[in-house]
Amino acid sequence: MINLNLHYHRLRLVWLAFILIVIDVSSKEWIMKHLMLHESISIMPLLNFYYTRNFGAAFSFLSSQDGWHRWLLSSITGILVMVLLVKVYLNCTDDKYNNIFYTLIIGGALGNLYDRIYHGFVIDFIDFYVGEWHFATFNIADSAICIGSILLILRKIIKNKK
Repeated sequence: MINLNLHYHRLRLVWLAFILIVIDVSSKEWIMKHLMLHESISIMPLLNFYYTRNFGAAFSFLSSQDGWHRWLLSSITGILVMVLLVKVYLNCTDDKYNNIFYTLIIGGALGNLYDRIYHGFVIDFIDFYVGEWHFATFNIADSAICIGSILLILRKIIKNKK
């Protein structure tokens, strides 16, 4: 028999995803209200806010397509979020770190999914640079996805070494 109380406690981490979504969407709304498209403002050395729109996936993959990819990427994201929610729900309680990392990915994915469905593109604005070299412009949702993914990989590597 499934202990529903145990599964409920695993899903309580979803609050983290909700907070990420709120921060991500709020930051993107602020950028759209305060910057013109392709406008840049210096925040500190090595960091600008640069308002751009990403019509594709990570690193503008598929951005040159004529629109069909919007729904493909949205569908893939929706499926990924459902799979990760099930993983969080079914994970053992001693695997709370993986659940946190999955939740970071879920929150980031849903933040970008909101943009893709509501706007038709993802709003990116964080621009790290050194001299003339600029890293790909990204957003808070992208950061959550990357941090969650990297931590999952590192945890897997560490567990395998033990």
